[in-house]
Amino acid sequence: MATASTRVLWKGAISFGLVHIPVALHAAARDNGLDFDWLDKRSMDPVGYKRINKKTGREITRENIVKGIEHEDGEYVVLTDAEIAAAYPRATQTIEIERFVQAAEVPFVYLERPYYVAPINKGQKVYALLRETLRKTGRIGIARVVIQTREHLAALVPCGPALVLNLLRWADEIRPMDDLALPAMGAKATGIHAREMAMAEQLVKDMTAPWKPEDFRDRFRDDIMGLVKAKVKAGKTHTVEQIEPQEAAGTGGARILDLTELLQRSLRGGKAPAARQPPAARKTPAARKTATRRKVA
Repeated sequence: MATASTRVLWKGAISFGLVHIPVALHAAARDNGLDFDWLDKRSMDPVGYKRINKKTGREITRENIVKGIEHEDGEYVVLTDAEIAAAYPRATQTIEIERFVQAAEVPFVYLERPYYVAPINKGQKVYALLRETLRKTGRIGIARVVIQTREHLAALVPCGPALVLNLLRWADEIRPMDDLALPAMGAKATGIHAREMAMAEQLVKDMTAPWKPEDFRDRFRDDIMGLVKAKVKAGKTHTVEQIEPQEAAGTGGARILDLTELLQRSLRGGKAPAARQPPAARKTPAARKTATRRKVA
C-alpha cells in the first residue's frame, strides 16, 4: 500500500467552539491515471498547446485574452482579473467546523477528494480528543476550508489513527435523481417475494469478504504498463527533453490554547474570537490571489 505524502500541502487549524487544533494537510490519494503526452513523431519533441482564436484559426497572445462567463446562448459577461481576484474567499487558514452530523447521513456521492490531517505545534492531545469523540459518537464534522484560493465544503472523518478531511461537492453540483426511472423503495412496493429476498440475501452473504483494497487493480493501466515494460526491455525507447515543474510547499501555522478552559467556555455558549487575519488576507485582492495560491495534489 502506498504511504502518505510527507510534503505539507497546507497549514492551519481545526476550529470548533473556542477550540483550535493546529494541523497540516497531506495528500491521501494519488492519481495513477495514464498520461499520454503528445510528441512530434519526426523529432520526438514535446507538443504543447497554443492559444488559438477558434474563428480565425490564428494564435493570440495572453495579453489579448479576457475571461467571460456565458449567461445565455452566445451572450457573455466579461470579468476583469481584478474583479475575479476580489471574489476569492479570504484565506483564514482554518478548517471551520460548522456542525457535526451522523456519518451515515452524508451519501457517498458527495465525497470528492481526501486529505490526511496531522497535528502540529503540540496539538496531539486535542487532536486525539476530537478523533476519539467522533469515533465514539459516530459523527463527522462538516466544515469550510479555503485551499488554493477556493472555498470548499468538507467532512472531517476519523480513519484509524488519523483524521481525514474529505472535500465534498456542493449541493448544486449533485444532479437530482427525480427524472430517473427508479423502482419504488421497499420490497412490497416492487413486488419482491420473500423467497426471492432470501435467495438474494444468501448470495450476498456467500460473496461477502473483508475489504482489501489491494485485491482490486486497474487492469487497463496494468496492461498498458506491461506493454511499456516490454518495449523498454526490447530497447524501444526515445529520449525526450522535459521541463520539470517547480513545487511549492504550504506555509502558515496556528496557536493552541488551553483545552479544558476552551471546552468549558464552548459548553457555556461562549463565542469564538474573530479569526486573526493573516498577512496574505490583508493584501490587495490581486496580491492576495498570488499569496494564497498553493499547489495541492
